[in-house]
Amino acid sequence: MTTLITDHEDDTDTRGTGTATEPDAKTAATPRRGTPRGQADGMAVAAFVLGLVGTLVANVVLGPCALVLGALALARHTTRRFRAVLGMALGAVDLIILATLATADGSLSWTFGG
Repeated sequence: MTTLITDHEDDTDTRGTGTATEPDAKTAATPRRGTPRGQADGMAVAAFVLGLVGTLVANVVLGPCALVLGALALARHTTRRFRAVLGMALGAVDLIILATLATADGSLSWTFGG
């Protein structure tokens, strides 16, 4: 006799007992990278890092990227909410620095010295 195994969308035990399998408490608490929440946490960290680096170099590119990634992370309900907001704030600072440099000496980069 052959048994046909099909994929079910519910979490029933495959041994045929009909009881639902319970997820491990530790794995349920921490979001994985492939999950939307895990991706949102990664976006929040990336927004912070890009905003921070953008204050020193390439603020014309990294500032808007930090703003977009921070907004996406907040829209996807990240658990690292403060980091996403801080990344957005640093992205805005990047654009303010860009505007200040552009009006002060007409360049889009930092200049040190005379």
